[in-house]
Formats: sequence, C-alpha cells, structure tokens
Amino acid sequence: MEKRKLDLDKKFKKVLETPASFAFFTAIHDFVEHIKLNSFLHNGLSSRAKANQKLNIANKYDYLKKIYQGLEDINIKSGVDLGHSRYMVIQELNKIKNKELSENNSLWRKRELFRRLTGVIYERLNAYLSESIKTKE
Repeated sequence: MEKRKLDLDKKFKKVLETPASFAFFTAIHDFVEHIKLNSFLHNGLSSRAKANQKLNIANKYDYLKKIYQGLEDINIKSGVDLGHSRYMVIQELNKIKNKELSENNSLWRKRELFRRLTGVIYERLNAYLSESIKTKE
C-alpha cells in the first residue's frame, strides 16, 4: 500500500513540477497510465462510490484520459478511423509538441485546468489509499 502511495506521489509531483510544455502533457499521460496499470488505484475512481459521484470524478478523469489516449494515438500509424474528437486531440498535441503554442488550441488553453484536475484525482486516490490502509489496520 505504501509503495502504491509513493509511486502515485512521484507521478503527481512530476505533473506539478513540469512547466507548461509538451512534457507537461506527457507527465499527465504517465500519471493516467500509472492509474490504468494499477487496478487497485483504478478501482478507487469507480463511479459507484458516493464520494466520487459527489466530486464528479468520472468526468474529471475522462478529461485526463483524453490526453493519455491522444499521446498513445500519436505513435500509431494505422488506417483505422479513430473518430473526429481523437483526431482533434492528436492534432492539438502535435502542435504543442512542435511548439506551436496558441490559446486557440483547446488543450493548451486548458493546461492549468488539467493540472487542477490531476490534483483532484490525486487527492481522491490519496483518500482512497488512506481509507484502505485504515481498513487493513
């Protein structure tokens, strides 16, 4: 349990400390990937939990997952139709990657919102981990 907390802390700290840049979006990707790969953490964001419903965690996490998926999609060169919204995320992430920074880019414009959403998700998971530690004691 402590290792999960330390690993989550490390990923969150990277999001906080990374200045607004393509690396910032990569840090969000790594944060989300860490949650996705750890079923215990992923379960902590369940929309069935009352606390998560109250905080609208599912929608907040979905915003971060779009960044995650966009960075995954950037590296895929296939003929598969990903849909308009995924293509738009890829296009906006590529512009950020190429340092074409503009407030017309919705991802760039919302970068501080994404930082706050990451904080909300982190705080919820931190509370979930704390509850689990108390339950095991």
